Amino acid sequence: MPTSDLTVLIDADACPVKDEAIDIAIRYGARALLVSNGGMRPSRFPEAEIVTVSAGPDAADDWIVEACTARCLVITTDIPLAARALERGAQALRPTGRAFTQETIGEALAMRAFSQHLRETGESKGYNAAFTGADRSRFMGTMDRLMRRLAQA
Repeated sequence: MPTSDLTVLIDADACPVKDEAIDIAIRYGARALLVSNGGMRPSRFPEAEIVTVSAGPDAADDWIVEACTARCLVITTDIPLAARALERGAQALRPTGRAFTQETIGEALAMRAFSQHLRETGESKGYNAAFTGADRSRFMGTMDRLMRRLAQA
């Protein structure tokens, strides 16, 4: 059972590091919430909480943002969601282990808009890089550092 108000909010649809995030959250005594629009299999971790929100393009994002506090870490690839979480004082982390920060979120939003423009004009097919073992390892190290910092705050 969680022993603090630390919370890890996982944007669970298509997140490749759910188990790792839950494991690290548990080590820090944090709540681990898997938030999705449905279709999630039960977690192998009984401590993890599954939150199923109504269907809708931003329903999971809206739920996550409403739950955000300064003692939360949000795991997501969704750049606008990360920006909203940062505005609420939360930390945000990509599954690849790269943290979103106040200093980097503006550039990330601009690159997202530029990439979308390239896809819409046919200049780019919009393929995502494959998720690698190095990404998983970097994620675990970065999440551990962020959780340590949150636990000490």
